[in-house]
Amino acid sequence: MMSLTIRKIIVLGLIGVIFLLANILVVANWIADSGIAEKAGWVRKEFLTGSAVAVIFVLLILLVSPRNARGKAIGLSRRCPVCDERLSGNPRYCGECGSKV
Repeated sequence: MMSLTIRKIIVLGLIGVIFLLANILVVANWIADSGIAEKAGWVRKEFLTGSAVAVIFVLLILLVSPRNARGKAIGLSRRCPVCDERLSGNPRYCGECGSKV
């Protein structure tokens, strides 16, 4: 059974969606009339390609886990190879599953 609060949230959400859909054409016409679309196209041509390459490069750097010369992860916490539980400090055994780390 739905409570009154949930019903109010659903009704307010539906009202918000209706207002958003009603104003999309107004906002689209304003963007076209003010010339923002042409400026955005110029920004995309001039800057987006280099920015996209830089963002992809940075994401690749951040997604690769750093490893030292012995192949162990660098950092304050490690993960259990069996259950993938986060281990803090330098434990010899996993506190969750008991396997040797």
